[in-house]
Amino acid sequence: MRRIRLVLVGLGNLGRRFCEILLEKDTLLRARYGIELAIVGAADSRGTVYDPLGLDVARVVALKRAGGSVALYPGARQGANALSLVEEAEADMLLEASPVNLRHGAEPGLTCIRTALQRGMHVVTPNKGPLVLAYRELHDLALVHGVKLRFDGTVAGGLPAVNLGQRDLRGAEIYGLEAVPNLVTGYIMDLLAAGVARDVALEQAHEEGVLEADASWDLDGWDAAGKLVILVNATLGYNATLDDVARTGIMDLDDADLVSAYKRGYRYRLLARAERRADGTYALSVAPVPLPPEHPLGRLGQKQMGVVFATDIYGTLTAIIDEPTPVPSAATMLRDVLDICED
Repeated sequence: MRRIRLVLVGLGNLGRRFCEILLEKDTLLRARYGIELAIVGAADSRGTVYDPLGLDVARVVALKRAGGSVALYPGARQGANALSLVEEAEADMLLEASPVNLRHGAEPGLTCIRTALQRGMHVVTPNKGPLVLAYRELHDLALVHGVKLRFDGTVAGGLPAVNLGQRDLRGAEIYGLEAVPNLVTGYIMDLLAAGVARDVALEQAHEEGVLEADASWDLDGWDAAGKLVILVNATLGYNATLDDVARTGIMDLDDADLVSAYKRGYRYRLLARAERRADGTYALSVAPVPLPPEHPLGRLGQKQMGVVFATDIYGTLTAIIDEPTPVPSAATMLRDVLDICED
């Protein structure tokens, strides 16, 4: 039985659910893979806790479900921050699940990931911010220090878009890709197309928990653009940044156009595209597009995301996920951990 020591930074929607998944899957992980995943350190915005013998994950979950902090865990270090935990903990992997924070340099996630890689820890993260801002730097750090960096949960929730493009399309030329990597914009546009008033649609998205408090991140297309940058770097090997993406959000759409398209069987989706030019570069864009029903992504439901890869030798591949809750997104961390363990 291999014991893998984990440090978990971030105990929000994804971090807490990852802990719940560990509790549910512990027996299977031991029997099928011969591993014990032990969380030895955890951090949220109010404190940290560290025990080299392993934390009681059920107690951590109970604290978070009750609205509390790991600062209330016996032996917790109140006032300590995530970076100090990563700097001091003896662990094999960092799981970085803090909130996306591109407006402030993707911190604290970016520095925590840098530090873990420099200390020789593998890193798993669904946090797209650090990958958007420092994709090449972080991959170079991992290479130099002989560790793995996995981030399959950064692009489209639980959909293995990165894995599909990176691994399953080996040997192919990818001429282009299209993706609907942002769930909430499709959800809102479907409500508007059905005649729901705009303020009501936005409020409903907030109540469903799919629209962040800072709605501009989703509505102005930044989330989709960031995910496109990661996907292009990871699957096309193309050094893209946010500045390379022509970005249009959904808030300037005319509701009447949405209604008209819906009646004709079209679905508006915030489509992220990478189209290969003759010189080998790619035109990158994010914009709301009315997709016909025959388009591979033209029938996506309100809680679905998808990706399409056009290749030379594998044809055109489409993958779609239905994600009514954040559980699949949290489960990507387990998938990436197991991937590292099996390397």
